[in-house]
Amino acid sequence: MNSLVEPHLGREEQSFSAPRVVDALLGVLPAHCVLHREEDTRPYECDGLSLYRALPPVVVLPETEEQVVAVMRLCKRLNVPLVARGAGTGLSGGAMPHSQGVLMGLAKFNRIKRIDPAAGVAVVGPGVRNLAISEAAAAHGLYYAPDPSSQIACSIGGNVAENSGGVHCLKYGLTVHNVLAVRVVTIDGDVVELGSEAPDAPGLDLLALFIGSEGMLGIVTEVTVKLIPKPACARVVMASFSSVEAAGQAVTDIIAAGIIPAGLEMMDRQAVQMVEPFVNAGYDVAAQAILLCESDGTAEEVAHEIEHMEAVFRKAGATRLQVSRDEAERLTFWAGRKNAFPAAGRVSPDYYCMDGTIPRRHLARVLGAIEQMEDEYGLRCANVFHAGDGNLHPLILFDSNKPDEVERAEKFGAAILELCVKVGGTLTGEHGVGMEKINQMCVQFSRDELDAFVAVKRAFDPPGLLNPEKVIPTLARCAEYGKMHVHAGELSFPELARF
Repeated sequence: MNSLVEPHLGREEQSFSAPRVVDALLGVLPAHCVLHREEDTRPYECDGLSLYRALPPVVVLPETEEQVVAVMRLCKRLNVPLVARGAGTGLSGGAMPHSQGVLMGLAKFNRIKRIDPAAGVAVVGPGVRNLAISEAAAAHGLYYAPDPSSQIACSIGGNVAENSGGVHCLKYGLTVHNVLAVRVVTIDGDVVELGSEAPDAPGLDLLALFIGSEGMLGIVTEVTVKLIPKPACARVVMASFSSVEAAGQAVTDIIAAGIIPAGLEMMDRQAVQMVEPFVNAGYDVAAQAILLCESDGTAEEVAHEIEHMEAVFRKAGATRLQVSRDEAERLTFWAGRKNAFPAAGRVSPDYYCMDGTIPRRHLARVLGAIEQMEDEYGLRCANVFHAGDGNLHPLILFDSNKPDEVERAEKFGAAILELCVKVGGTLTGEHGVGMEKINQMCVQFSRDELDAFVAVKRAFDPPGLLNPEKVIPTLARCAEYGKMHVHAGELSFPELARF
């Protein structure tokens, strides 16, 4: 196997001329679809992770698949990098523009083309908001299950790129489990369809490979999603605990009891005290941790399961139990969890949201370590996460006006991610790698594994033009990152020793 190189380095480097590229784009797109003045392109300089920014020389906003094809072919002919962007709610820098490339926004692909209630599917453009799908399907008693906290704004194309989840992913799965097919434009300008509305599609399962590929393999122009019946009843148990350890054990006990909740989320005391004044959800601000555990189904099924959940929580040492009395209160309980990120903006100038996944049995251990890291890095960290599947979302609070706090926040985040790997977890559950976690890819994966990722990238995008310089690190980057750890006395993971 060839030694690891950055995917984009396979193309010939040449000087980039923004006026030349703009003129060429104006030859295939209407003028209102091409933005090239700084005041027009500046809003696209970053996604939800504002730590990483780059001013795009040109932004294109195609309105048809034919226009996407034309732009792709043009970029390949001119050897110009291309980055796709959805709603910009991503949190890993995956949609950060290339400083010498084209940024393609898919916001105008915002039409729901078809809802088939009999088949339980919806066919939508990649710019359709996640929540809009459920709103449109509600008339048929159906909804789209994945519900990331940003669902009111995030687009389905972005969900496909990052394999997004949400509070209901424990029972209903991530994006990959709820998308049946995608229509994709390749770097050659070819239109291909991956997946099928049928239970299976012929050939290799390229759909699963494509979902979560972070815009590196092709551009999505259409998505077929699975719709499921809206449950007749749903209720939430809110359980308080006097320690994070007890709450973590309660999560394990729920799953061990054979219960698969519709949602199982945890918030530590710092997160609860941050969120409660923002949403007034009735959270127990004296608890060290709270769990939100939802049951859905028929009224009889829910009543039985809620009783079972309460018994498990009492045995695990819950200090307070509260069950939502009606739909309004259920939504209020969830509103607190889903508004944790904006609530952080009320108590800190900036926050850095991490995304790692660990085995459930290590929840208490990892949260205890994060608490110790707060002292080490001199920054606060509020923890909110999908406890049911061990997907952590620590919110590191800092002030970007203080350069030393920015540096400490980044180091704090890296330490959390590497701890996740050390206990047998992964770097990301749903936010993707993007720019944020590219160094930690050197920690989790061996050289042979990274070379395999490069090979997949090259199979779809031989010139390496799609979202280059992200996700897959070079051997040189890994070597340098390993040296930094050695010099700091931090080389504690065998994966780094390979480099």
